[in-house]
Amino acid sequence: MVVEVKPQRPEEYSESPVKKLLNRYNHAKAIKDLWLPTFEECYEYALPQRESFYTESIGRRRSDRIFDETAVVGVQEFASRLQSGIVPNYARWADFVAGSEVPKQNQREVNLLLDEVTEYVFEILQNSNFSQEVHETFLDCAVGTGVLLVEEGDAIQPVKFKAIPLPQIVLDSGFDDKVDHIYRKRMIRMKELLIAYPNGTLSEKMKMDMEKMGETECEIVEVVYRDYSNTKEEQHKFCVIAPMYEHEITQQTFKGLGSNPYIIYRWSKVAGEVYGRGPLQLALPAIKTSNLVIELILENAQMSISGMYQVEDDGVINVDNISLIPGTIIPKAMGSSGLQPIAPAGNFNVSDLVLRDMRTNIKKALYNDMLGTPNEKTPMTATEVAERMADLSRQIGAAFGRLQAELVNPVLQRVIYILKKQGRIKIPVVNGREIKIKSSSPLAQAQHQQDVATLDRFLGMVQTRVGPQLLNLLIKQDEAAKFVAKKLGVPEELIRSPEEMQQAAQQFQEMQQMAQQQAGGNQGEPQ
Repeated sequence: MVVEVKPQRPEEYSESPVKKLLNRYNHAKAIKDLWLPTFEECYEYALPQRESFYTESIGRRRSDRIFDETAVVGVQEFASRLQSGIVPNYARWADFVAGSEVPKQNQREVNLLLDEVTEYVFEILQNSNFSQEVHETFLDCAVGTGVLLVEEGDAIQPVKFKAIPLPQIVLDSGFDDKVDHIYRKRMIRMKELLIAYPNGTLSEKMKMDMEKMGETECEIVEVVYRDYSNTKEEQHKFCVIAPMYEHEITQQTFKGLGSNPYIIYRWSKVAGEVYGRGPLQLALPAIKTSNLVIELILENAQMSISGMYQVEDDGVINVDNISLIPGTIIPKAMGSSGLQPIAPAGNFNVSDLVLRDMRTNIKKALYNDMLGTPNEKTPMTATEVAERMADLSRQIGAAFGRLQAELVNPVLQRVIYILKKQGRIKIPVVNGREIKIKSSSPLAQAQHQQDVATLDRFLGMVQTRVGPQLLNLLIKQDEAAKFVAKKLGVPEELIRSPEEMQQAAQQFQEMQQMAQQQAGGNQGEPQ
């Protein structure tokens, strides 16, 4: 007799959904606490103006430990160059183009329609605060992780952006090693809770405390997490929790690609870690060493200026009453040697060598030496700039791919989601097989120029070996021209369609025939 044994279902947890979210938040926060010493050192030495991870008084100076400003200036330059290379101001750094599922005969028509959508989207971006806020996130990206909040705006500014400091954010990853839980800690006055969340509800205990302590700040945790119950499309839930009261103030569900308001991107990432690792973490030993060297140099300089002295204890000179200022008269006993200066033991030559090496390492880690410095006497040519940009794209190729996947595409998906929700545009799903996002930033163009250079080398080699006549038979010249135009980012409307090319070729032949006929008629006239 065979007895069928059915697996027993695990007992359901008695804790509420709010309690489960808070437990996961506390677990994720404990993991983040392990990163705090590294994060704080990076921010303290290179980004002292940013918000601290530890509690401190408002307006406190955080630059007391900075003696060398190489890292401070280098991070600003790193963020500016990263922005100009990936999402430059007042420029189209991406295009919406027809995907693989669109038939080839319809791709040109679709691309022309999508070009108008691209123009409208980038008009919205250029009139928003995107450039200012994304620059702030690039500063955090130098440490490893950048956070950008994209919210729905108003009639004047349809899309609003906000850089969220990393100290306010706690991240957690799911089974696929992707960020699926985002926690943001906020402090809001009790009386302003319902103003911040109009659709929210308060518990009885919160209502009583609000009447008694309306001006007291209450800790609020905003949670955005991926809901995997819907397998057909992307779905996120947004809820607001008051941890002290274990109460959920409000909850909303958003569906569709781009429904997540938070853009989380990393410079690089180690497998199994949720927070990124930026170039500042690599340059941190050199930054601390250069600061220490400058501090020792300043101490040595102070000793060289003020001097050190030794004196015989003759009972006349009181070292406590001596002021080493010009015009000072110091009495001494007969026969005593008085004050004798002591030579400093510092070696400035060695310190200069160490400092020069450390500064070079810092600039190299932050890619500050890739495009030269503004103080160079001889300006670079356009070819040299293109070559250095191509070299930069090769060095940060892995980081560029991650930034493309975690920043550029999600930002455009989120903007499209908001504009479609407002009824401003009507297009299918973006970055799918129907419509995809094609990067056209300077770094992407630098990579495309390598493909153009490969084609040029191939054409030159073929022409040298077989001649120009056979080259025209071997290569489709019109398709080669379209390939180069596509790689260089030439707009679609500037390229003739096959029908227009046929008409232009026919007109050219007619003009040639007319010219030949006129030339023949002129030759037949009597002299």
